[in-house]
Amino acid sequence: MSDGSPHPAPAPAAPSPTAARSAVVVGGGLAGITAALALADAGIRVTLLEGRPRLGGLAFSFQRGELTVDNGQHVYLRCCTAYRWFLDRIQGAALAPLQDRLDVPVVDVAKPVGRRLGRLRRDPLPVPLHLGRSLAAYPHLSLAERAAVGRAALALKGLDLADPTLDSQDFGSWLAAHGQSARAIEALWDLVGVATLNAVAGDASLGLAAMVFKTGLLSDPGAADIGWARVPLGELHDRLARKALDSAGVRTEVRTRVTSVSTNDNGGWTVRVPGETLSADAVVLAVPQREAHDLLPPGALDAPERLLEIGTAPILNVHVVYDRKVLARPFLAALGTPVQWVFDRTDASGLLKGGPEGPSNKGGGGRRAGQYLALSQSAAQDEIDMPVAELRERYLPELERLIPGTRAAEVKDFFVTRERTATFAPAPGVGRLRPGARTKAPGLYLAGAWTATGWPATMESAVRSGVSAADAVLGTLGRPRPRHLFEFEEAA
Repeated sequence: MSDGSPHPAPAPAAPSPTAARSAVVVGGGLAGITAALALADAGIRVTLLEGRPRLGGLAFSFQRGELTVDNGQHVYLRCCTAYRWFLDRIQGAALAPLQDRLDVPVVDVAKPVGRRLGRLRRDPLPVPLHLGRSLAAYPHLSLAERAAVGRAALALKGLDLADPTLDSQDFGSWLAAHGQSARAIEALWDLVGVATLNAVAGDASLGLAAMVFKTGLLSDPGAADIGWARVPLGELHDRLARKALDSAGVRTEVRTRVTSVSTNDNGGWTVRVPGETLSADAVVLAVPQREAHDLLPPGALDAPERLLEIGTAPILNVHVVYDRKVLARPFLAALGTPVQWVFDRTDASGLLKGGPEGPSNKGGGGRRAGQYLALSQSAAQDEIDMPVAELRERYLPELERLIPGTRAAEVKDFFVTRERTATFAPAPGVGRLRPGARTKAPGLYLAGAWTATGWPATMESAVRSGVSAADAVLGTLGRPRPRHLFEFEEAA
């Protein structure tokens, strides 16, 4: 009951940690998709902005006639626990399965016929015995070179990845100092390293190389088992990712280029796109380092110019469609030839799905005959701008040397895709240039494979960066971390 006396006005309520909070994620590659999903799962209202007409960043698909073409071949390893979480989150894991056990055919075309094939595969034994039999029988190295590889692997296993001095050294010099011949570097270390680092050993940071080999080959027996998409990458990184974002309540806008990011008078952020201004409590810049540099407000980083010092490295992909099946294996690695890795993309591209048959297009059951091979050429600085006609003259004869079945086959199509800035360059010293997720501007965060994830520029690094950025946002906004988001850390 009131006593009739006046009551003081209630004090303003403090913002509730459960009050609606909002975030804008700029960039719809794997880093941005991950950050958006993680934030939405924690109850944040998220808008995802992407300048391209599709999601997926540099891991995407496009149409070429009736073919669905990936811009490049992307693989992951069993140790890529963050990317595996991502596949589970978008319900795509079954479409990109892992090998039961690491098995890589390695063909050396410089050797006589019948002695060209070697294999890198693991046994169900503990580390490092899981690779012992494979290395002992690896025909592309001498007995002395194989023994030296074992000693170098043990030395590599002993390196401390937290030692900052590793970043300033190059991997090639370290290998030479540990008894590795030029042949061993070519036939083993670069076989793996070029594909994962996008650089030859002499151009790669010892810190990043040690991380790759220690994590992939020397941590767990199954760590290096290879997985890849059996469907177009666009099915995973665009269609299924968009479906997951929609289900999580994320507003996703493509063909939407952000023109500026700035603070507003309310202590939040303003993001401008043509025709609209968005306000948010937090912003995640999940774009390439140069674009991030251009969008950063003054004072967000102590030395923003360092972002421009992070170099880039290209990847060239050569696509060849034959009129018949020429390769029985799903993929192979090559030595003694400019060709690096060859993948069979026939089923994923839709080449064998229906359609009329012609005289040279015979196949049972109404299916077209033919095979589509994709060559993934990393560290392709010398070839990235080479005209298609020259690339055709260079690679078709090499494929004939490498794969005998191509010699009698007709080439139905030959084309290339070029990613001139496919990855950041993993050069010595790059570690000091890679920023973390947090900036000095409260509420502004960075994501991207180029940020300080500890990994080279891979899909795994991109997803990890998105998780780190989301974690930082949630910490600032006082929101708990969704447990399922960090399950991959426990798996690791």
